[in-house]
Amino acid sequence: MTAVEILERLVGFATVSRDSNLALIEWIEAWLDEHGVDHWRVENDDGSKANLLARIGPNVEGGVVLSGHTDVVPVEGQPWSSDPFVLREGDDDRLYGRGTCDMKGFIACALAEVPRWTELRLDKPIWLALSYDEEVGCVGVPRLIERLMADHPRPSTVIVGEPTLMQPVVAQKGATNLRTTVTGREAHSSQVYQGVSAIHVAARLVTRIENVMRELKAEGRVDEAFNVVHSSLHVGRIEGGTAINIMARQCTFEWEVRHLPSDDFAELRGRVDACAAELEAEMQRIAPETGIRTQALNDTVPALADRDNEEVLGLCHSLLGEAADTSAVAYATEAGQFQRQELSTLICGPGSISQAHQPDEYIDRAQMAQGEAFMRALGERLATGGSS
Repeated sequence: MTAVEILERLVGFATVSRDSNLALIEWIEAWLDEHGVDHWRVENDDGSKANLLARIGPNVEGGVVLSGHTDVVPVEGQPWSSDPFVLREGDDDRLYGRGTCDMKGFIACALAEVPRWTELRLDKPIWLALSYDEEVGCVGVPRLIERLMADHPRPSTVIVGEPTLMQPVVAQKGATNLRTTVTGREAHSSQVYQGVSAIHVAARLVTRIENVMRELKAEGRVDEAFNVVHSSLHVGRIEGGTAINIMARQCTFEWEVRHLPSDDFAELRGRVDACAAELEAEMQRIAPETGIRTQALNDTVPALADRDNEEVLGLCHSLLGEAADTSAVAYATEAGQFQRQELSTLICGPGSISQAHQPDEYIDRAQMAQGEAFMRALGERLATGGSS
């Protein structure tokens, strides 16, 4: 099967993060079994989802991990021109479908090369590390990494195949999602000193969140490698209140912190928490039962720092050409989680991140071809003694 034919199969599995990915995993397992490849499932607690780890080549230290997530974001409310879970080729040489660039295209390129890899005498292994629930906070891959590091020989390098137009990305921001709930005291809106409006307090805290970014810029805490040069804080959702003439008892908002590799998430959150503590004290002087509570919705996705990556960067340059430009990205990936294990890690895959999560998501055929060429060159590289 060609990479595009495999991509058609993968897109056909509606692996939205809220649903199971097991049907897709079973299909990939059957493909690997057909070619005699060893593989292992790493399931979630209730067995409804699974990571998949596979090894092509010898069971020795070294080699390359190709990391990709199997889940995709929802399509509801998006104006798609065709069924998002049926691959469609346009007249513009673009392949349309949910997950085409983010990131089933990369996985398809790797799987298409499996038959050739198994025929080669690889000196070092190629690992496939396919995860679940990346799109909701990179929550699946830690189990996969733990199993890889505990039960198998240590690999040398990791390539996370998020869409980068096949250019190496050496740094990314970390990411944490949070939910803040403000509890006030209800009162008639004409009696504003008898109650505490949770909405008004939340608005002050939301403004503080935005102002933290201005402070970071003023302090010179910037990294010009990123298109947004400072850590960013953003409120994406807010709801609260009962009626226009009732002081709101509750207001909840969800926000995120995307921090530079050089910034500490806990310190950034601390600036917001300090403001929340001051606001809470003001509230409780009027109504002791009021309060502000913030909870993290995911473990912090660690940033990928531009360090200790000479080995994997050298490998990518040998496969892509020395002219390949390196860059940094603001979106979060699983790369930082691999780097925490002191593995030489970068991000590189076919397609453009500008198409990810969009209606009529697509990947260019030319990008698929580049991805296939990369995988073919990787196998030849590891089969000739010049391995990673």
